[in-house]
Amino acid sequence: MMHLWNGILLGLALSILVGPLLFALIQVSIEQGIRAGIWVALGIWLSDVLFLVGIGLSISRISDLIESPLFTPIVGILGGFVLIVIGVSMFISQPTDIDTSHFDSVSSKWKLGFNGFLINTINPFTVIFWTSVITSFLVEESLYSLNSVLFFGGILGIIVLTDSMKLLLAEQISKKLMPVHIAIMRRISGMALFLFGITMIVRVSWGLFQ
Repeated sequence: MMHLWNGILLGLALSILVGPLLFALIQVSIEQGIRAGIWVALGIWLSDVLFLVGIGLSISRISDLIESPLFTPIVGILGGFVLIVIGVSMFISQPTDIDTSHFDSVSSKWKLGFNGFLINTINPFTVIFWTSVITSFLVEESLYSLNSVLFFGGILGIIVLTDSMKLLLAEQISKKLMPVHIAIMRRISGMALFLFGITMIVRVSWGLFQ
């Protein structure tokens, strides 16, 4: 049970970090409802699971790739530009009204899920986090052992639980907001994503030229 507890603690530490995922998840939930937020969250969770499985199954190759001096700058710059584009688009566009008939379309659901998947996947922190955690844990354990299931299950379980709580909180907040408040929050979220993108590019570029 120690491995489960360690996974829960690590998941809690990860869930309280303020980053682009938090802003994207809450903003979509406030504007389009909890069902839309769930699809964004599903994209995020799918990205985490694929990181876990992919890195676990090809740990030696992934480790070599991560250790390359160009990996972090390339991923960071590309990810930063994606966040900048999403942030600017969110800042200049108007909030959309909740439209259940439109949301029920398959394309709308997949678009929301893809946005969550993309923001999580292009985040260098996500890559580095999962690579470091998986490689350090699997030094002594097998990916298919009970301890691995407990440890990584604890991490993913807490991520799903805390993201769900964020969605429920955002839904309650949205009920008390006027359209003008939602528009303001959209611009704040857009600016936050833009700044996250700029910061990401500056950090990796600074390290590249050191």
